[in-house]
Formats: sequence, structure tokens, C-alpha cells
Amino acid sequence: MTTGTELTGRLAPPAGPTPDGAAVEPPRCKRGDRVAYLFLAPWFVGLALLTAGPLIGSLYLSFTNFNLLQAPTWVGFANYVRMFTDDPRYLQSVKVTFVYVLLTVPLQLGFALAVAMLLNRRLRGIAWYRSVYYIPSLLGGSVAIAVIWSQIFDDDGVLNVFLAFFGIAGRSWISSPDTALYTLVLLNIWQFGSPMVIFLAGLKQVPQELYDAAAVDGAGAWRKFRSITFPMLTPIIFFNVVLQIIQAFQAFTPAYVVSGGTGGPSDSTLFYTLYLYQQGFTNLNMGYASAMAWVLLLIIATFTLINFGLARRWVYYEEK
Repeated sequence: MTTGTELTGRLAPPAGPTPDGAAVEPPRCKRGDRVAYLFLAPWFVGLALLTAGPLIGSLYLSFTNFNLLQAPTWVGFANYVRMFTDDPRYLQSVKVTFVYVLLTVPLQLGFALAVAMLLNRRLRGIAWYRSVYYIPSLLGGSVAIAVIWSQIFDDDGVLNVFLAFFGIAGRSWISSPDTALYTLVLLNIWQFGSPMVIFLAGLKQVPQELYDAAAVDGAGAWRKFRSITFPMLTPIIFFNVVLQIIQAFQAFTPAYVVSGGTGGPSDSTLFYTLYLYQQGFTNLNMGYASAMAWVLLLIIATFTLINFGLARRWVYYEEK
């Protein structure tokens, strides 16, 4: 009869060296692990060749003078010094981009949350309405939509035709430095579908019992939103804020199409990425453009770290 001690000794691997002093071989990698690494191999190759490699290469080029036609020459921190001391258009692009981010992110998220709350009701055909509201996010980043947007706000565009119907003289909204940037802000707000869908998913997770209890206590709609909806949605709001800030800093297509790639009028729509494109592919200052790209990376990383630091003060996570 086999005792429990003998059975344990047969199943368990020997611990430590064997009696004759030979080292114990480490456990071999399981076959499933090898298969997993095999399937992950294309991703690792893509990471090295398409992400990590170009990233390291651009960091090197940011310290060089490189025009795509000749070998790069080392210039040290000259590109970074030039950005902040001898390039007014760069500072203008930073200003325009910051204004764009500060306007579009809160306005877009506020509008997306309001629409999500309207679409969170049980109404006939609500799925159709949700699809319709999401369509602008699928089309808004395309060149065709940007062209249509420029036609709407042009001298004889749809907006001015509508204003003329009421006897109001319009203006060329995209040709005026005072209003050109705000037309792009409206275009980005119009693309509220993606954060709206995320907000809608978050609203579905709020327990109905909380609203029922608040109704019993006599709470109104505003009180329910302030005490229940907003606190429960703070993780979703935080996620959307981080995501939309990153996307806003990387905005390119609307400004390129509406301004014809110039950033005009008077550099009022000179987004950071548009100026980076001009330096790298129009002026062939690839070293300077690489330095701009790394500064943009640091700016986005700084905003992200700030958001994560402030999240501890206002983001509520339900304890389980």
C-alpha cells in the first residue's frame, strides 16, 4: 500500500541538489508558452522595426542637421535652442495648439456627455439615433469632410447664405484670423461620437437603485446628476480627458485642408503638427522636425502625468 509520503515524494520535484551533488535542471518552458511567443513574434518584430527603431532614430536626428538629401551632421542642442529663441512661427504654433486643446476638449466632452444622457433613455428607435450621432466621428477626420467644412464657412458658404436669409451680412469665417481657428474648434466638437459612446457605456453601469433611493429622498434631476451620475462617471471622464487631450495635440488634417497646408490666415490655424510637417517635408528640415516631435511627445507626456496626479483628488472608484 502506497503511503501519502511516498506519493508526495513521487509527484513533487526534488528540491535542492541531488545526493551525488549534481545540480537540478530548471523546469523547462511549457509548450503553450512557446506557442504564445511564436504568435507574439510578429508584434515584437513590428515593435522593433516600426516603433522603437524609428523612435530612436528620430531622437538621434533631433540632434542633427538633416535635409533628407545629405548625410546628417551633428549639431547638438541647436535645434532645441532655435525652437524657443529664434523661431516665432514655432511659438505661434504652440500658442494655437494650446488654445485649440483648451477649447475643444472641455466643449467636446461636455457636449458628448449631454447627448449620451439623452440617448440613455428607453425610447423607440434609440439605437438608430445612437448610430446617427456616431457617424460624424467616423467621417470627421477625413479630407472630404474638411473640404465640406471649408465650403460651409467660406464667403458664399452655407452659413452666410443662411445668415443672409435673415438679413445678416456674413463674413469669410475661414479667411479671417479672428475666426478661422474657431471653425476648426467647431469641427472637432462635431466629432463627439467616440467619447459619447464611452459615456453611454459608463451610464449603463450606474446602478438604478441609487437613482431610486435619491427619488425617494426627493432629489431632483440636477441633484441626481451632481451626487450620483457625475461621481460614478469620473473614471470614464478621466479616461476621455486623457484620450481627447492626446488627440487634440495631434490634430492635423482639418488645419491642413482648410488652410491649404499654410496654417493661414496669418498663422491663425498653424497647428503644431502642421508646422512640424512643413519643416520636415516642405522645407526638408528633418532634424528640426524630429526635435519638434520629441518636444510634442514631452508636452503630451507632461499633460498625461498631470492628469494622473490630479485624478487622485476627483476620480471616484467604487470599493468592492
